Amino acid sequence: MAGLVSPDDAAHRIADDDAVHRVTDLPGEDAPVGLTLALGRLRTLGAVGLRVALPVPGHPLGLSGPPEFNARALEAGEAVLAPGTGLGLVPETYEAGPEGGSGPDVHVEVVWHCLPAREAPPADVPSLGEAERELAEALREATEVLSTLDVAGTGPVAEAALEAYRARAEAGRRVLAPGYPPRAVRVLELAQRVGALIDIAQQASGDGREHGAAVSSSEIAARAAALRPVERTARRAQVAAYNSAVEERERRRG
Repeated sequence: MAGLVSPDDAAHRIADDDAVHRVTDLPGEDAPVGLTLALGRLRTLGAVGLRVALPVPGHPLGLSGPPEFNARALEAGEAVLAPGTGLGLVPETYEAGPEGGSGPDVHVEVVWHCLPAREAPPADVPSLGEAERELAEALREATEVLSTLDVAGTGPVAEAALEAYRARAEAGRRVLAPGYPPRAVRVLELAQRVGALIDIAQQASGDGREHGAAVSSSEIAARAAALRPVERTARRAQVAAYNSAVEERERRRG
């Protein structure tokens, strides 16, 4: 949308390893279209950029309405808004392949449903500065919870979560498109780190046997309650990082 990469390059990065992405109900199109055409059409319709929303029940993070769009986005757990067009996109994923398969064995198709979206400030999205400060505190809290659970060390689940985090951290420097401020990269990487620590704690909470101790339902509930505000902070920071480029462009436009 900023003109820094071609629609073909953007479409390739969005689809990544998926088989195909299509956009349906795009204004002016009677049938689903590919990402390249859809991105160009959104730009023609007046899109100044794209915003991400990562809502969960009770927290419509990044959404701006109307209720119909919010409901679809909440069901999917994610959405993209195209400010300047009055439109938003909600993904629906289809997978085919052997049960328990992964990687090239699984055929993934994504249909993005184009829907009316309200032109209004998105819900509960902090500035990059606010997100960075909140994350520093959240990281301390997540580390304390892990220490309490004694899950920061060994075990297959913890090791797998740590390895997944290392892979995300390695890719983190490449997940933001050209035009993002360096601070956005820092915030996103820290948010991913906090998210990885939360994953480790949550997985350990679900299987205390891995760490040599029984875990009662009350202990699991207490751990989940302790991690919930940390997870919320990490999601808010991710949205702030991803949306920072379009926020800056809108500020410059007045």
